[in-house]
Amino acid sequence: MCDTVPTPRAHAPDTRNTHRVGVRKIGVEEEFLLVDARGAPLPVGEVVVAVAREHERDRHGGPGDELAAGIEHELQLEQAEIGTPPTTDLGELGAFLLERRVALAAAARERGSGPAALGTSPLPVSPTPTPDERYLRMMHEYGATAHEQLTCGCHVHVDIASRAEGVAVLNGIGPWLPVVVALSANSPFWQGEDTGYAAYRRMVWNRWPGSGPSQPFADEAAYDDAVAAMVRSGVLMDDAMVYFDARLSARYPTVEVRVADVQPEAADTVLIAALVRALVDTAAATPPGGFVQPRLELLRGAGWRAARSGLSGNLVDVLRGTAVPAAEMVGRLVDHVRPALRANGDLEVVESSLQRLMARGTGADLQRASHRRRGLLSDVVADAVRRTVSPP
Repeated sequence: MCDTVPTPRAHAPDTRNTHRVGVRKIGVEEEFLLVDARGAPLPVGEVVVAVAREHERDRHGGPGDELAAGIEHELQLEQAEIGTPPTTDLGELGAFLLERRVALAAAARERGSGPAALGTSPLPVSPTPTPDERYLRMMHEYGATAHEQLTCGCHVHVDIASRAEGVAVLNGIGPWLPVVVALSANSPFWQGEDTGYAAYRRMVWNRWPGSGPSQPFADEAAYDDAVAAMVRSGVLMDDAMVYFDARLSARYPTVEVRVADVQPEAADTVLIAALVRALVDTAAATPPGGFVQPRLELLRGAGWRAARSGLSGNLVDVLRGTAVPAAEMVGRLVDHVRPALRANGDLEVVESSLQRLMARGTGADLQRASHRRRGLLSDVVADAVRRTVSPP
């Protein structure tokens, strides 16, 4: 959720990871709640991360850098993060995600907890800041916004050839990111109440001053100037607090798309990652000046609409300024990126995964269905814990 000061994560070579020529590599970071048997978040993040690393030392007879580097602590002690190595193959990505989810679950069990893929906590919680110097400074500088910020997202990294290409991509993908918000909605409950939103995490997250959609950038220098001004002015502590919906990563040569809630199952995350990669490919292939740039105000409104209703009701077509049924808007997204999906070999996976998602419902729909059965928020969390480590 909240990046530390950028430091590269080393990943040892993985023999499964055979990159396909001409296909962009993707990697994913996912954040999870750590909950007890009753579904309440537990402040055990640092201990769970330490246990995960100890497991890897025992497993490999050495430091276990490859997998341990993919499990990290977060802003609050009630959460932990996993990260995958980069890969071009969706099957490998799904395997990496499940491997790390299972490793996190094994470490959490030793401390009486389990990871739950929930964008926000259904049960009431008063988060506990991780005792890290930078995080504690954030608590001081940003007050209640930082203290209440217990949210879990899914960040997709996609390779770019250059920062110039990355800026062009940022300019091109913005109109479609609200659809990704709707598809990934997985946070209807907050502090014991149904918020009426499908993705309330977005509403909480957008309280940070560096969050939300950004206006187009003329080039990489304009992007850097905007970031530098936000830091120089004191609005942001540092450039790691650039929480735009999509940004140039501070750690990797990637575009990082940050709009999605953490997904109920690894297969859902793979779908989101495939769509994001296709959006990046499509934007990168668009000639300069070929983008239609909607008003920033409309982009904000479209993000709100997607967070409010998810796939129920309408979404906003920001290129036309109209309300569109959610299923139709998802279809327009797929049509927009279809050539890229086909070129990447992802079209069949995406179409079948979308069919499953539209029939099953989003994570928000699943949470509400769990709650309706007995009216217990603990049931919502228990179902999420089970789905978190369920195989595809």
